[in-house]
Parts: sequence; structure tokens; C-alpha cells
Amino acid sequence: MNGRKNIKRQRCEAIVGAQCGNAVLRGAHVYVPGIVSTSKFMKAGDVTSVYSDIKGKCKKGAKEFDGTKVFLGNGISELSRKEIFSGVPELKGRGIRMTEPVYLSPSFDNVLPRYLFLQNLPSAVVTHVLDPQPGEKILDLCAAPGGKTTHIAALMRDQGEVIALDKISNKVEKIKQNALLLGLNSIKAFCFDGTKALKFDMVEKAEGNPPFLPESFDRILLDAPCSGMGQRPNMACSWTLKEVTSYQPLQRKLFTVAVQLLKPGGVLVYSTCTITLAENEEQVAWALRTFPCLQLQPQDPQIGGEGMMGAGLSFEQLKQLQRFDPSVVPSWDTDIDSLRDARIEDMIGLANKDCIGFFIAKFIKCKST
Repeated sequence: MNGRKNIKRQRCEAIVGAQCGNAVLRGAHVYVPGIVSTSKFMKAGDVTSVYSDIKGKCKKGAKEFDGTKVFLGNGISELSRKEIFSGVPELKGRGIRMTEPVYLSPSFDNVLPRYLFLQNLPSAVVTHVLDPQPGEKILDLCAAPGGKTTHIAALMRDQGEVIALDKISNKVEKIKQNALLLGLNSIKAFCFDGTKALKFDMVEKAEGNPPFLPESFDRILLDAPCSGMGQRPNMACSWTLKEVTSYQPLQRKLFTVAVQLLKPGGVLVYSTCTITLAENEEQVAWALRTFPCLQLQPQDPQIGGEGMMGAGLSFEQLKQLQRFDPSVVPSWDTDIDSLRDARIEDMIGLANKDCIGFFIAKFIKCKST
């Protein structure tokens, strides 16, 4: 998507970190922790041009920056430079209110928070593919921040049990907060390493806490830790080859645990927000070789494209996978006038594809492991 090109650059500038810049492109305002530097004369009320430091070279508190930066749009500063860099640790509020963003993405911050949870399209699709039913026991093995967890509970009409695991405590607290905010009582979130979620000792009673006995769950979602190379927007690529290749072994450990925790006849959905063959189709091929009890299943809804060749899967198997690939979407202009003659069906089809990179595979367990 091409950004608006007629926005006038201002003399007063603010430089933000790459992650903050990504958030601004998604419709967010600029919050104080994301501001790296500002013009030395910036005061509250100034019209300010906001730039992203995509290479992370700008020094905190700098008064000017001539390095590589990407223009994000203009906004109104709500604090002065002196206030922003006062050193007060609890200063976390809004620093710049975006008024002319390059991309026309509305901010949904605090919009009906008890009723809405924003997700990318594939993240919502994957939960429908899992197809949780009321009364079932579901495991979300790598659950934070809880968007898919809460969606699972909502699709079950909050009837049954949804176990959410994540090994980072503050992320688990976020899951609990989201469940409370949305009024979902079927969710139980635990700070626990998913690779250790399986136990074989029936003597130890944990009253529903992890680890769990084999074949304890009707359905399992493994939204696996991954290289995240499908995330959009992303203006700063900091991955090393070592980091990218480190995820495949971890994903296989988690997958092995998931297969053993799944009941015969149960459904396992594996997903990632990355685009690499090694983390997606190669994992499916490995799973089918390693676990004869698993069968690949067709998906509903099927909105993304089929799987990518190169992992030894058959054409029929590739059709049962779902890959969202934004690189296949043609560039189009954000000018509303240019879209008035477009058909509704074409616009919906384009919107369904112009999303993050994502991968989904669905398996059924035919017999005990």
C-alpha cells in the first residue's frame, strides 16, 4: 500500500524507535517511551514531523539526527522536549498525537474494550480452523498475549475449559487481564514452559494445573514461537541467520508435546506468523513422517493460498495448508478516488490478502500415540 505523498514536512522533528514506528503505521499515536529524540526547540502544541529510526542509530535525547529515517507523518506534540527527557521513569503517556499519518489507519485504542479485541485476519482465521466446541477442553500451548485464547473461549460461548500457557509471567498476566475485561470465565492461564507441559506420573495431583497427563485435550492450538518474518509493517530487519534457524528445533519440541497431549480423534492446529519454508511446510512434512497417527485435514475457512513447494509434500497436501503471503498482493494507492470504481468483491478479495504473512496447518489424531 502506498502512503500519502502530499504531507508537508515540518521544521520540528521527533525521532521514534522502529517498534514505535511500526505501531504508528498501524494507527497508533506516539507514546513517550517510543520517542528517541526531538528538535531542541520542541514545545507542547508544536506541529511535529515524526520519523522512524529504522537502523537504531539515533542516540537517546539527541537534538538532531541525520541518519537513515523514514517519515511517518505529522502530529501535535503534547509535551515539550524538556518534559519528555526529564528522566521521570513513570512518564509513559501520549507524547505526540498523530494528525496527518502517512497511512490512513484509524486508532482503535480504548474503543469498546469490553467487546472488541483487534487481531490480524489470519489470527482470527486460525481459531475458526481449530473450530472449538462448547464443553470441550482446549489447550493454547503458546498463548500470549491472549487474542486467540479469548477468541477460542468466545467461539465456545464460554462453555468448557480453555488452558492457556506461556512461560513469560507478565504476558500471562496480560492474558488474564484480557479474559477478565471480556468477561470470559472459561480461561485458565498459567506461567509454564510448553515444552514441559506433559507428565506421566498420575500420583502427583495438580488439580488442573500443568503439567498434564497424555491425551487430556480435545483440541490444541500451537501458535508456535517463530522468526516472525510475516509481521507487517516492519521497517527494521534485525534477524541473524542463527536466530532464524533456531526456531525449528523448538517448534518440534512443542509439537511433540502437543501430539501426546491430544486425545484420539482430537484436532491439532499448527500456525506461525512467518514465511520460511523451514518453519512451515518442512514442519508439516516432518510431523507426518514422525507421527503416523496424524492426518492432514482440509481447513474451513480457506482464505489464504495453498502451501509452498519445496518440502516434499504432495499437491493434494499443499492444498490442505493455508499460507497468507502479502508479497502476492499488487501495490495499490490509498487515494479514495482511485477506489470508487472498484467492485466490492475485488475490494474484499484484496483486503483478505493484504495482511500479515501467516501459515496454518490442521491435523487430526487418528489413534493413541
